Amino acid sequence: MSFEISLRHEIGGRTVALELASDARLTALVGPSGAGKTTILNCIAGLRKPDDGRIVVDGVTLFDSENGIDLPPERRGAGYVFQDLRLFPHLRVAQNLAFGERLVAEERRRISRDEIIGLLGIGHLLRRWPATLSGGEARRVAIGRALLSGPRFLLLDEPTASLDADRVEALLGLIERIRDQLAIPILLVSHDRGEVERLAGAVVSLA
Repeated sequence: MSFEISLRHEIGGRTVALELASDARLTALVGPSGAGKTTILNCIAGLRKPDDGRIVVDGVTLFDSENGIDLPPERRGAGYVFQDLRLFPHLRVAQNLAFGERLVAEERRRISRDEIIGLLGIGHLLRRWPATLSGGEARRVAIGRALLSGPRFLLLDEPTASLDADRVEALLGLIERIRDQLAIPILLVSHDRGEVERLAGAVVSLA
């Protein structure tokens, strides 16, 4: 099972709750703005601690309130592409990618830097600064950095937000290639039903 998640968390006076069991290559989490989708991603990544529940990804228990398990973020193996991307503005693209590589021992790397650059089509961007990238280019670089960290699973938070139609199509094609070519479970947060229907093998809705 790729994702087995049962959690509850109080935030901002409301309760975010999720029950999810999926063995799909790509699972989508959908719901209106403010439903807690990003909060759930942060709980899975270990950036926020749920009030109670259990989080298992690809057979590894990351959090279990009943049994006192709470792995720190660096041991969870999440490749997290944030909605705001969080590229380092003072580092060129090549250096941002290298940062991802430094996060993991060589024997745990699933894919080489050259393979990532080829898969994402970002070879011509390596000497660029993040501030000079288009939205689509920056997202590809952020995905590349996440993949180079040797993740066991990938979290994508609204990856096509604020992109024009052509860049959305290019990015969806890229996510399809990652889904089909790399053995990495993916949890995608999206508000776009068409995007979800195209990409996801399983869909879970938050009210």
